[in-house]
Amino acid sequence: MPRVLVIDDQKDVRAMVAIVLRVNHFEVVEADSGAAGLKAFGETTFDAAIVDIFLADTSGVEVMATIREQVPGFPIVAVSGMTPLDFMGEAPDLGGVVCLQKPFRPHDLLQSLRKAQAAAGGDVSAAV
Repeated sequence: MPRVLVIDDQKDVRAMVAIVLRVNHFEVVEADSGAAGLKAFGETTFDAAIVDIFLADTSGVEVMATIREQVPGFPIVAVSGMTPLDFMGEAPDLGGVVCLQKPFRPHDLLQSLRKAQAAAGGDVSAAV
């Protein structure tokens, strides 16, 4: 069962994402801040991460960059209420990050995860 790290400081968004993933046979670890997410990432292995770009304690872009420093090419879906690609100019080293604009449908979330995994050369679609 693929394990996905969900980092979002909005409890309702985090809960919705976790429900969609669990129903589709993903194991989910939730983090309510960038610091908690990076701590969890350092303590166990994951197959992908879903990271909110705007977190209360830090920038989601910084969190994604830290994850990518530790595991180059790691599959990441960046979620935000802003235009999906606006943050890419801030972090050109985050190539292959899949952007998903809030609000999104469950199907869009699952498709984005597949796309992120494919960009990284892996496959989480077996669980979907």
